[in-house]
Amino acid sequence: MLETQNVSLQYGKRVLFDEVNIKFHGDSCYGVIGANGAGKSTFLKILTGEISPNTGSVFLEPGKRMAVLKQNHSEFNEVTALNTVMMGHKELWKIMQEKDAIYAKPDFSEADGMKASELEATFAEMDGWNAESDAAALLSGLGIPENEHYALLKDLSGIQKVRILLAQALFGNPDVLILDEPTNDLDLKTVGWLEDFLLEFKNTVIVVSHDRHFLDTVCTNIVDIDFQKLNSYTGNYSFWYESSQLALRQRSASNKKAEAKKKELQEFIQRFSANASKSKQATSRKKLLEKINVDEIQASSRKYPAIIFTQLREAGNQILEVEDLTASRNGETLFKKLDFQVNKGDKIAFLAKNGLSITTLFKILVGEAKADKGEVRFGQTITTSYLPNENESFFKTKESLIDWLRPYSPGDKDDVYIRGFLGKMLFSGEESLKSASVLSGGEKVRCMLSRMMLAQGNLLILDEPTNHLDLESIQALNNSLQDFDGTVLFTSHDHTFTQTVANRIIEIGPKGSIDKQMTYDEYVADERFLEQREALVS
Repeated sequence: MLETQNVSLQYGKRVLFDEVNIKFHGDSCYGVIGANGAGKSTFLKILTGEISPNTGSVFLEPGKRMAVLKQNHSEFNEVTALNTVMMGHKELWKIMQEKDAIYAKPDFSEADGMKASELEATFAEMDGWNAESDAAALLSGLGIPENEHYALLKDLSGIQKVRILLAQALFGNPDVLILDEPTNDLDLKTVGWLEDFLLEFKNTVIVVSHDRHFLDTVCTNIVDIDFQKLNSYTGNYSFWYESSQLALRQRSASNKKAEAKKKELQEFIQRFSANASKSKQATSRKKLLEKINVDEIQASSRKYPAIIFTQLREAGNQILEVEDLTASRNGETLFKKLDFQVNKGDKIAFLAKNGLSITTLFKILVGEAKADKGEVRFGQTITTSYLPNENESFFKTKESLIDWLRPYSPGDKDDVYIRGFLGKMLFSGEESLKSASVLSGGEKVRCMLSRMMLAQGNLLILDEPTNHLDLESIQALNNSLQDFDGTVLFTSHDHTFTQTVANRIIEIGPKGSIDKQMTYDEYVADERFLEQREALVS
């Protein structure tokens, strides 16, 4: 249906793609993954024609329609929400405009009548009479109330614009749907709606996302960008990750016989296929993992940062008590009368409708902000290590990364130690000498995580730690927090991260809080809490 033939792209001496040949077809969802800078979004732009490759071609089967999730949130500012959605089907929208223009003519002629009749026939064939109701249903499903369907996009919030542009891409049942980071800025309920929609969608989907839970739920195939090539593997992200790690371990075990390696891989596939919690759609809907060729599985060239949190001192039994804590900003109550006690070994995920509530709470805990009232009491043995949501103030310097990290290093550590530490965080060779002011968002977070590790705190506080990180760094951080023996307070929009790290959930709001000793999935699935959760903000 959609394929590339010998596609190559090079910027200067840097080769992104070298004679890429790949096909996307059928009722399949392809998750495109790759390290930061590998060219995921660039490849999607090649598929859509936004970027032309140096050599090679992209072919879409004649008569098929492609839809793309727009990233320019201001492009439709002067258009109503409903019309923005319908504009996603360009051919249908063009016919609608032509019809309206003819009927608006003051000197309507016989020729106009013939043309209008032709357009009406085509309009009916394209199910145009249901276009407005279908567009409205998409908007309502994505949480845009009916009274805002006729509002101009410039009068709506940023999150609403994201949802409307998503509805635009989904409208009209396109044959190929291309989505670049579709879950950005979407809440849990909307992401769940999108997952359900894509599970029922019968055409081809190509998606780039850093949300592992989303990739696991909707993807039937993973397309890995590695060594300037694209390779497609059957299964979801978790299957690709675990199988590639197994292949990497096997590659290191040079003395193991080929037959033994193949048997180990086959046993892994059988175990994974039977694990419904991991395989999700990929096995339950299509049983695709049963068709996997063991020889397809390869070790990845991915580099994962060595994120390892250690405690300089083990904490005592008194960790943290928060009593009657209330905070507001600009006259708005963020949370009030907040009471909780943190126990040794707790890994608490904080939830809130308003993310500023949790950021403010964490700043109060580390002494960077003041509460309206209430008390915060830490145990005598507690040392905190904090990752803020915003880190720009830390990087307003032209110092090299070595000099930037030096003040956070214990004792009189020399450059060799600091270089080695930076190397573990994927700043190797000359990269350790570059200025801290030119780092990307993901590089800054890795530096901040380095700062946390050097602090060796026994209570970690992390505010949206997965923001800006690539999948490799997210996976490494996820594994590290699971293995950490100390106590963790955090918030994250990453579903898998929250589910696998947290053993306790605290949700806060202006009307109160909920505190439950359970996993994230258990909490959001338990209908007993739905009314309580709504009451926190209503």
